[in-house]
Amino acid sequence: MESVLRTLRESLNSRGFEVYPLKKCSWKGIRDPIDECVANAISTCVSEHFPDQSVDIRYDYEMLPSRKPKFLAQTAAHVAGAAHYYKQSDIQEPPWGNKKMFGVCIHPQLGGWFAIRALLVWKDVEVGEELQQVAPPDCVSSQEARIELLQRFNYCWQDWTYRDIIPTKDSYSPQQREYFSTPPAQRVELLKKWAIIPDTNTEKQALVDNNEAETDM
Repeated sequence: MESVLRTLRESLNSRGFEVYPLKKCSWKGIRDPIDECVANAISTCVSEHFPDQSVDIRYDYEMLPSRKPKFLAQTAAHVAGAAHYYKQSDIQEPPWGNKKMFGVCIHPQLGGWFAIRALLVWKDVEVGEELQQVAPPDCVSSQEARIELLQRFNYCWQDWTYRDIIPTKDSYSPQQREYFSTPPAQRVELLKKWAIIPDTNTEKQALVDNNEAETDM
């Protein structure tokens, strides 16, 4: 398992999704650099470490023909014991009454500073009674904290304060926060600003300047 995690860490480091398109030598045809980087890293990892096993991989961005997600990411994380899924039914006396409140997963070490990108199912693996389901750590245990968590997530999720409902060991970098806070349609321009992908206008101007300089000579 450690070798698997090491492979993923090397692929999805702090500059994973930014570097991935450069490995492909072009940004053309890339719909979302994060989605494609994650898919490439996970599929490569599975091919390297489980070449003889049938593994069903489902990504968080994949949809069924009905436009429903292929899997419920937060429910899957809870069932797998990775992160506790706090939802409306966990509140004994909800102050919002019957109003619909969406639930959210909290990790015991990362708080809300993480994303559930994929679900992997080993289709041919058979296990016995020795494999027991492990409940996710209940790191937001008080009713008061749970109410605050759901209120932060539902009423002001844009400020990301729900992610810090508990002390965390790590969080997104300032650059990650700026990227995810930027509307998807504007992220390419942001990456150009960071000089992670080439700005074609800048390149054209540089070419013109270079040609003019050669003419002057």
